[in-house]
Amino acid sequence: MAKKPAGNEPVVIKKYANRRLYNTQTSTYVTLDDLCEMVKEGTEFLVCDAKSGEDLTKQVLTQIIFEQENHGENLLPISFLRNIIGFYDDGIKDFIPHYLESSMQTFMKNQEKMRDMMGMKTVASPFGQLEEFNKQNIEFFSRAMETIFTPFAGDDPKKKK
Repeated sequence: MAKKPAGNEPVVIKKYANRRLYNTQTSTYVTLDDLCEMVKEGTEFLVCDAKSGEDLTKQVLTQIIFEQENHGENLLPISFLRNIIGFYDDGIKDFIPHYLESSMQTFMKNQEKMRDMMGMKTVASPFGQLEEFNKQNIEFFSRAMETIFTPFAGDDPKKKK
């Protein structure tokens, strides 16, 4: 399907006005399913408008997620989606992308451990470890929030009278 480009350059996908997607590396038209497979294979790509050159990667990736969810691959809980929508008007919205990315990186680091636990032949439940991962994410979030919202790190609010 898609070969990895030389070096670290992403594959350029051009999106035309008729909504067709063109892989400039393979000189072929591709579908959202093809791009989904490229993501799963770890192929980096950039989607740009064929006429204006505008970066459409985020929109196309979001569309791929929508299509996956629409085909019964329900990965995103409704409460999560509602929370994400709620953050668009929240003062903390600038922090959310960083937090989500960091949380996902932590999850990816622990993914192999989780897969090993899910395949365990013992009666031990993997949910204890999942709870531990969740605690780690909450601790990370708490530390990040303290760093962001503590403008005077040296001040001790208990000492103020």
